[in-house]
Amino acid sequence: MRVSIPSEPNQMFPNLGAHFAPEMIAASGAYSQATYKHSKLPLRIFEAARIATAVINGCTVCRNWRAERDVSFMGLEGGVIRNGDVPDEAFYQALLANDLSALTDRERVSVQFAQRMGNDPQGLAADEAFWAEVKTHLSDAEIVDLAYCTACWIGLGRVAHVLGTDTACNIPTHKMAA
Repeated sequence: MRVSIPSEPNQMFPNLGAHFAPEMIAASGAYSQATYKHSKLPLRIFEAARIATAVINGCTVCRNWRAERDVSFMGLEGGVIRNGDVPDEAFYQALLANDLSALTDRERVSVQFAQRMGNDPQGLAADEAFWAEVKTHLSDAEIVDLAYCTACWIGLGRVAHVLGTDTACNIPTHKMAA
């Protein structure tokens, strides 16, 4: 890690809030929980956009995370993991390789939205042709949901990667994946 905090073996993630900016870190945790608990997006759209963001951010935890498998480590039951079909590992591996060929149009446009929000938010905001395509596949409610989920992943994934906390994860499935 790029900041020094005492090792806590029973913690799934480094507990920065016990040592630094506790109010801000608590708020970021609540935002992350809300994303997984309250998103109405279909799970495959949610995960496709999340993985696309993880690739942009470079976050190791985010690239290895599988919502259906790992959301319980956040202390959550249900939430977005109940929103439709569970992606298989081939789905994740294709997205990690930026292969969108097996996605539905709704999933593909959601990935492109997340990629553009992460890489070129000004271009995304100004691209009326892309917005017309997005609106043919997603409702306004889904667009807002996707935008706020993507904002969470962009911000928190980048913080984890920049501070190096993404390499100090104690989730058993992540240790195996590393």
